[in-house]
Amino acid sequence: MVIWFVIPATRSAQTDHKIHNNNALTLIVLLQYIPRLYLIFPLSSQIIKANGVVTKTAWAGAAYNLLLYLLASHVLGAAWYVLSVDRYTSCWKSICRKEKLPVECFLSYLECSGFDHSDRQTWANKTNVFNNCNPDNNITEFDYGIFGNAVTKNVVSINFVEKYLYCLWWGLQQLSSYGQNLSTSTFIGETAFAILIAILGLVLFAHLIGNMQTYLQSLTVRLEEWRLKRRDTEEWMRHRQLPEDLRQRVRRFVQYKWVATRGVDEESILRGLPTDLRRDIQRHLCLDLVRRVPFFSQMDDQLLDAICERLISSLSTEGTYIVREGDPVTEMLFIIRGRLESSTTNGGRTGFFNSIILKQGDFCGEELLAWALLPKSSQNLPSSTRTVRALVEVEAFALRAEDLKFVANQFRRLHSKKLQHTFRFYSHHWRTWAACFIQAAWRRHKRRSLEGSLSMKESFSYGEQETDDDPGLEQGKEDNLSSAGLNSASNSSQAKLNLGATILASRFAANTRRGAQKVKDAGMPMLQKPEEPDFSAEPDDD
Repeated sequence: MVIWFVIPATRSAQTDHKIHNNNALTLIVLLQYIPRLYLIFPLSSQIIKANGVVTKTAWAGAAYNLLLYLLASHVLGAAWYVLSVDRYTSCWKSICRKEKLPVECFLSYLECSGFDHSDRQTWANKTNVFNNCNPDNNITEFDYGIFGNAVTKNVVSINFVEKYLYCLWWGLQQLSSYGQNLSTSTFIGETAFAILIAILGLVLFAHLIGNMQTYLQSLTVRLEEWRLKRRDTEEWMRHRQLPEDLRQRVRRFVQYKWVATRGVDEESILRGLPTDLRRDIQRHLCLDLVRRVPFFSQMDDQLLDAICERLISSLSTEGTYIVREGDPVTEMLFIIRGRLESSTTNGGRTGFFNSIILKQGDFCGEELLAWALLPKSSQNLPSSTRTVRALVEVEAFALRAEDLKFVANQFRRLHSKKLQHTFRFYSHHWRTWAACFIQAAWRRHKRRSLEGSLSMKESFSYGEQETDDDPGLEQGKEDNLSSAGLNSASNSSQAKLNLGATILASRFAANTRRGAQKVKDAGMPMLQKPEEPDFSAEPDDD
């Protein structure tokens, strides 16, 4: 609209003295940005009030403010170009009025419409207007001030792309330097324009730097908080004179927590959300993980939601002991990522060791579940039957004892034998006890089989010996009839007595071994059977 209709109309409008007024063109170029500014800044304020920020990311916010700065540079460059053309034509008009030639200088000769006029050609061949207005000539008396570069560098005559980029660069340079490198003339309009550049550059540059600093600092604010916290931790460890191994463990945990959470406190974020939204988020994060526990997979959605609501995030570094054998179990862990080693020695029993690897989807701390399902469980937490240690960095969800007790009290009313078998089958404690029970039964069976076979061999050997002794006795009787049979009968009787003593001694040794084995077995008790959880209804409900 401005280029095709307004500007041609103003160019064709002439006064009585045929003086072209370029001020209208300047006003049109400048006034078109007033509605733009009216839309940009109020809309930005409304967006900030509604959303808190204009953009969601820091880099987008910095780019947004930089574009505003470039837009202001574009406006200043355009105004500088228009004012440069106006000052150039003002010089022509000033020299034209003062020029004394046989061919009179008319201002219409300076317009494009009078370029083909015959008198204009005669005047152009004799006039010194263009030479006197050239700032490269030392004879010119006209002071262009800050618009001199537009004339000397022929900005008004070059192609559009070069013209636009040069004007944009000029505006950006003056805004960034607050107009300090401008050398103005005494022309009031030029001086006012330079003052406007200085004020606008100061305001926009401060606005740009402030907003960009705010946006960019949002990228590093949590990192700076972590650095401050790490420095405070180092000072505290130095003040408490902790040994170097403990310091290294603390540093690893702080580092891993930063990598895993990026300084975001998930619990505080969830606490600030409505209950319904918090339940849906926890369900999305934890439901699939909880359902991997076969015992919990038997629950309905309501109880699963109750469990998911009470799960909290837990982080452990490599080498951390989650719980030691004999310590109270305070929580159940559901592993998200990482590996844990779960081992037991049956309370320090010599020669006994059982170890398994827990990975993603596994859980530990099932002793707490058995304790929570007891109808009259004490306030004392159950002791751990296993030692659980992190092999690598572990991220998990934890269900605390009081929360599990609440869920168990609601769930115990749904009594089922299937749940009891499910709990036994997937419990590592019950699996270890069952394996030890089967091993002990097998050893007893093998020992009894061995004792039975030995007893049968001894009985068979004793029977054969008695059978072999009868012919000897008969032969002895026949020999007694002879004169030489007395010595043979005496030797046979002595051999019989020796064999009987040998059999009695072997039986005594076998009985002694069985007694010693019984004493040994009594000194090494079997692995204690785990407590049986109660899946029945409450006594008050009967």
